[in-house]
Amino acid sequence: MAENSLGTDTPSPVSVPDKPALEGLEERLSAAWRTAGTYRFDPETTRDQVYSIDTPPPTASGSLHVGHMFSYTQTDVLARYQRMRGKNVFYPMGWDDNGLPTERRVQNFYGVRCDPKTPYDPDYAPPAQPAKNQRDWDVVSRRNFIELCEQLAVEDEKVFEHLFTTLGLSVDWDLTYRTIDDVSRAVSQRAFLTNLSAGDAYMAEAPTLWDVTFRTAVAQAELEDREMPGAYYRYPFTAADGTQIHIETTRPELLAACVALVAHPDDERYQPLFGQKVVSPVFGVEVEVRAHPLAKADKGSGIAMVCTFGDLTDVTWWRELDLPTRAIIGRDGRVTAETPEWITSEAGREAYAAIAGKTVFSAKEAVVELLREAGLLDGEPKKISHPVNFFEKGDKPLEIVTSRQWYIRNGGRDEDRRERLVGRGKEIEFHPGFMRSRYTNWVEGLNGDWLVSRQRFFGVPVPVWYPLDAAGDPDYEHPILPSEEQLPVDPAADAAPGYDEAQRDVPGGFTGDADVLDTWATSSLTPQIVGRWSRDEDFFAKVFPFDLRPQGHDIIRTWLFSTAVRGDALHGCAPWKHAAISGWILDPDRKKMSKSKGNVVVPTDVLNEFGADAVRYWAASAKLGADTAYEIAQMKIGRRLAIKILNASKFVLNLGATSSDVLDGAAEVVVNGLDRSLLARLSTVIDDASRALESYDYARALDLVESFFWSFTDDYVELVKDRAYGARGPEEQASVLATLATTLDAVLRLFAPFLPFATDEVWGWWREGSVHRAAWPTSAHLAAALEGADPGVLPTVGSALGGIRKAKSEAKVKQRTEVVAGTISAPAAQIEQLRAGLGDLLAAGNARDLTLIVADGELTVGGVELAPAEEPAPR
Repeated sequence: MAENSLGTDTPSPVSVPDKPALEGLEERLSAAWRTAGTYRFDPETTRDQVYSIDTPPPTASGSLHVGHMFSYTQTDVLARYQRMRGKNVFYPMGWDDNGLPTERRVQNFYGVRCDPKTPYDPDYAPPAQPAKNQRDWDVVSRRNFIELCEQLAVEDEKVFEHLFTTLGLSVDWDLTYRTIDDVSRAVSQRAFLTNLSAGDAYMAEAPTLWDVTFRTAVAQAELEDREMPGAYYRYPFTAADGTQIHIETTRPELLAACVALVAHPDDERYQPLFGQKVVSPVFGVEVEVRAHPLAKADKGSGIAMVCTFGDLTDVTWWRELDLPTRAIIGRDGRVTAETPEWITSEAGREAYAAIAGKTVFSAKEAVVELLREAGLLDGEPKKISHPVNFFEKGDKPLEIVTSRQWYIRNGGRDEDRRERLVGRGKEIEFHPGFMRSRYTNWVEGLNGDWLVSRQRFFGVPVPVWYPLDAAGDPDYEHPILPSEEQLPVDPAADAAPGYDEAQRDVPGGFTGDADVLDTWATSSLTPQIVGRWSRDEDFFAKVFPFDLRPQGHDIIRTWLFSTAVRGDALHGCAPWKHAAISGWILDPDRKKMSKSKGNVVVPTDVLNEFGADAVRYWAASAKLGADTAYEIAQMKIGRRLAIKILNASKFVLNLGATSSDVLDGAAEVVVNGLDRSLLARLSTVIDDASRALESYDYARALDLVESFFWSFTDDYVELVKDRAYGARGPEEQASVLATLATTLDAVLRLFAPFLPFATDEVWGWWREGSVHRAAWPTSAHLAAALEGADPGVLPTVGSALGGIRKAKSEAKVKQRTEVVAGTISAPAAQIEQLRAGLGDLLAAGNARDLTLIVADGELTVGGVELAPAEEPAPR
């Protein structure tokens, strides 16, 4: 592999600016990093040298928000650490422009609608201004629509790239992709065809969750429950002997779709009815009473009306009890106009005519009125609030319709595959560890395979055609598939292999599958897309399985699980070794920030006000998996820290510390106990912070380094100024300069993943290259300096200095006022520590004499006698 260091330890003449500042660092250093290729991935490598990251591709057509800064910073800290550990970091960036947000944005921006049947126009140009009325929008082919998407995405992506660059993400910007470009479409289609040939993908006519607004099928992973008002309606079915069996339902509009009544096998009330027929009210249709363990004896009347289909439990009963299909809700969300064949009585057909063509809401009102008129409604409806399934992007409750769709096997109907996928989760080390349970619970709770086809115009086309028989009907059992070389294809625009366009949709010809693949079906392949699977297998082997998948906890069930499904089916392994799960950003009221709630914060404003290092400090202070409040106060602390790094470094370097003073193993130069104490504490911080980062606990690492840094600046630097200026001879001066230089060198490296701009700015004052290509610090080179070191010396002497300063403050005199005498009382061990740093304490406190007394209890400073205040000089 090429050398992974850019000469960053090479000494450089010290050149410290008069007035260091954070302003302007982001633009200047980001440009320098890109020019130098500081974060460039080297493909001439081996797998063991690589640390690969499956970066989440943001939806570039969406709005920028602080969540982008939060989670991406956390990933970047880990990437920077691994790079400093000597890893060849593969850190790409993708743009997720395949989905409804992009489709809507392109439509509205250009004033166009996509129709896959429209021929491609290579010279098409959108109108300068979109028409106000959607009916007047241009209708374009899918290929033209994708080209418009790519044009608009370029501008959207520039905004995101500028944000991420300003934030200091150490992404290799030569490694970018879009989830709708030619490469991604080809990879997505290739993976689908591979699944199909292996039997892992299949087509089926089955009950399908359906969004009536978007007119598309919806997968289980895209569901969300929303609490909605409703009511239980109670009415009877009638047995052959005239007995009335009351049911209670929230969906009386589906009465005409009833196929059975179901009660629990152990419910004695209904056991005599099992296997018997009863007649439905109003529509007069016979249905059988069946037993099933999912029925709840304590819910409603204890017996349920099974319809095709009211909810997912209906689907389970329909499948497991082998019930007939009597669907009445169409894809438009309305009751079908034609009276079903199973309604045979004149009264029933007349009743159906009263609901035909109505929306679900209007049909419910009509059925309730029919029941009321017939005297069959038992009491008034019982109002309730209950969870209802919605498409996560939809605004109307989902229906369940029967349709022909494509599925990928995910363990929902296969116990062996389900257990295997649970096992894949165990191959991944989750951070934090408890997040694995969310993955496992999702897999174990699946009740069907992954529905991947969508009835949308924009997306990756399902790469399948079907031959038409002599009557013009599709032969779904013998699909026509493209060759590898043909990918990507669009069956709506490209003729099927072996046919010409004139044979499209005519008997004996072919028809193209009109559907597109679910956006997750492509997003689940980000490792394969960016890792060059099926295009450069040698390269793919260098990055796969990836080392890290960073993402939010809310998409474990979608993005993480779907990617695990593809990894299992295509490669027989988990797609990554680690999963870093970030939390949500909460507003000050502890509510999730979202555009719909109007509580989002524009990140550019925050970056302009506080600077990137301050924002990164806030983000890196939050542990993985923790929902975190948006806190300006925390950013102010981060800004103060970054400024302190600049100013403290300036002070240290101006004291005379240079790169040649940094310890490289030998430590004879360190002769002072206070210096050895600091280096002992530094050694511990290096080891503890390294362990924390190795376990992906970057927040703890930051806390450790920050605590040490403030002790270094507030205690040590203040204590050793006198020695650093040579007041106690060259040997003591050399000792303190070596300690200062060694500590500054390590502190800059330790802070570099968190505060990349301030640290690299200081690095450039006395080093060549970038701190971000320097090695992560280790404690090995400090071992010799630790012989006989007592890490307690510094905090003890620092505490004594604080006591002296407090006495001066209480006396309302200047800190440079001389202490004529004073007494420090402390336990014997601390008295010994004070003796080791007494010279520095006397100098820093401007004390003539300090008496040390062994005593029990905490260290105290007392009997401070101050020199008389200086009289003003006479005029």
